[in-house]
Order: sequence, then structure tokens, then C-alpha cells
Amino acid sequence: MLNFKATSKYLVGIDSDGCAFDTMELKHKECFIPNIINYYELQGISKYAREAAEFVNLYSKSRGVNRFPALIETFQWLQKRPEVKARGVAIEIPQSLADWIHRETKLGNPALEAEVEKNHDPELELALRWSKAVNESIAGMVRGVPPFPFVRECLDKIDGEADILVVSATPQEALTREWEEHDLKKYIAAICGQEIGTKKQSLQTASQYGPNCALMIGDAPGDYRAAVANQTLFFPINPGAEEASWKRLFEEGIERFLSGTFGGAYQKELLDEFESYLPENPPWPVQACGCSCDG
Repeated sequence: MLNFKATSKYLVGIDSDGCAFDTMELKHKECFIPNIINYYELQGISKYAREAAEFVNLYSKSRGVNRFPALIETFQWLQKRPEVKARGVAIEIPQSLADWIHRETKLGNPALEAEVEKNHDPELELALRWSKAVNESIAGMVRGVPPFPFVRECLDKIDGEADILVVSATPQEALTREWEEHDLKKYIAAICGQEIGTKKQSLQTASQYGPNCALMIGDAPGDYRAAVANQTLFFPINPGAEEASWKRLFEEGIERFLSGTFGGAYQKELLDEFESYLPENPPWPVQACGCSCDG
């Protein structure tokens, strides 16, 4: 992204999974979670592993986080479930993976492959096998999922007015395939997947644009944090109310952005509503895990 040059007055970044495309449920429930259970030998507590992973990736304020931190958080919630302990299943946090996440900025398979090649750590090797299996499952499973209603209409309305970026934690190959499949790539100036860097890093391109001339469209708190870090406006696609959100963006949000009336009260109204959609804590009882994690 260091070579990206602004060609318009405005910039619009758009998240992909769960935001532009209704793929989050399909990918996590049919691709990510079965592989977590299989590769991490969680068959004996599959019900609770599924609930924890769904909460982290779909139904909490961690929604949309990169797959590797999400995997760690899933294990942390499982450590706190009384039902898991009652079944005598010990959940270990893969510390080598946690350490790698802490020091690496490009949390994708290429960076993990390089780390595995360097030190042959068994925890990292397992995480890489799991991640590759997830990608294979997605490639075989995810197809024919159209964008949410009003996504195409919004892109048509923005086209010619702004540079449009896909800003996502999804692997580059999957993003390109999905945006090409539905003939949406023609609108996009650049696709920024997990190999490019974090969403925060990809949105650093906003520095090329004037005040209130950059907008991020996302469905997760991490999208909002990336926008704030780059002094970028934010339009939330509310989880579970995606069609209504895109319709509102089409009918009023885009015009407000282009006319300079998006910030202030309108932005606060959107954020207050967004805040109500995703909880911090799960609906099941938790107890102290007795480990050194954050909670």
C-alpha cells in the first residue's frame, strides 16, 4: 500500500466478509469451526467449542478479528466454561502462537509459514495446518453468495466520486475471487487482505485525503478502531440488520459523506446504534480459568 496514490478527492474503505457479503456465518460455521474441532482435538466438547468460536467471531465485540487472535480468544473462553472443566478436558493456550501474534503485523499464512520454516515450533506448525485447512474448506464451500442488497447500488453511487478499497482480514486470494465472482472488482482501486497488513495499516492511505474525506464501512468494532486510528469517518453495517444498513447508506449516508455533513451528530447517531448490537460477554456462565490470560 506504500505505492497507492490517491486519484479522487474522497476515499471509501469497505470490509468484505459479513459487511459487503453475507459470508460470515457460512465461513465460520462450516469452515473455521469444524477445523478447530478437528485439528485441536475438541470432539469431546464440540458443542462448547462451537458456541465459543461463534461468540468470538460472529456475536461479540471481537467480531471480524483476524483468525489467529480469534483462535486464542476461543480457547480462553473455553478455559472459563464450567462444562468443559466438568468433562475433564484441559484447554491449553498455544503460547508460541500467542507470542507470534504479539510480534507479527501481517497475520497471514505467508508470515506464519516463514516463522515455521525458521524455528519449526510444533504449536505454530499446527496453527498453520489448521489455517491451510480452513482456506481449503472455504475454497470448496463458499460460492454463489451474493453481496447484500444495496451494496451494488452504493458502489455505483460512489463510483467516480471516490477511490474505493477493500479493507479486510481475509486472505487476498479469497477476497479477489469473491469480488470478481460477483463483478464488483471493477469498482475497486485496491484489495487489501491480511497479507497486506492490519486494517489499521491498510487505512493509512487515508492520510492522502483531506479532513472528513475518508470513510470506512464495516460491520465490526475492529473496523471502527481502524477508522479512528486513521482519523476516518465510519459507517457501521449492523450485524443482523445488514440490508437496512446498506439501504440507509444508499439513501442518505453517501450523500452526507460527499456533502460534508456526515461527521458530528449523524456519526454519533450511527455509532450509538452500532454499539448496541454486539455484547462483550457471552450468554453462558463463566468462571476464572486459573491461567495467566487476561481474565
